[in-house]
Amino acid sequence: MIRPEVKTLAWKWREVLFAAAVAGLGLWWGAVSFGVMVWLGYGVAAVAVMLGIAAAQKVRFRGDSDGPGVVVLDERRVTYLGPEDGGVADLDLMVQLDVTPAPAWRLINGDGNYIDIPTNAKGVEVLFDAFTALPGLSTEHMLSVLQRTKPARMTVWMAPDHRPYKQVH
Repeated sequence: MIRPEVKTLAWKWREVLFAAAVAGLGLWWGAVSFGVMVWLGYGVAAVAVMLGIAAAQKVRFRGDSDGPGVVVLDERRVTYLGPEDGGVADLDLMVQLDVTPAPAWRLINGDGNYIDIPTNAKGVEVLFDAFTALPGLSTEHMLSVLQRTKPARMTVWMAPDHRPYKQVH
């Protein structure tokens, strides 16, 4: 009896909604308990809020639909299997991360080779944790670049002491 668009929206934000429910439970527990249980309840609420913030960032990262191809992350190696192309990128060899106007993630390694992964490919959410592990990457900057209209390729992250590639593709 739930409208399909409400169900879809709730499913997309399910982790945030769960964190909010746990935070509410922790606050209630802290308010009605006494002694050590008060602090335990407020602690649960604080942890749930932090997890909710992280979940909200992942929702902003995740594409709105299942796009072309599949992304797999295994042992810091990203594999993209697309309908017409694909590729493999080792995160340890990556020197630059861009967002193209397609929109797609462009993972560039040290020798200039790259793969483009659509931002709405199936399984693209596994890249969130991989990208946040890159040294010096700002998660909020990455999410803001992802949500902007992109008339041109935009660099999200670059390895320290590395010069950007000027590719014409």
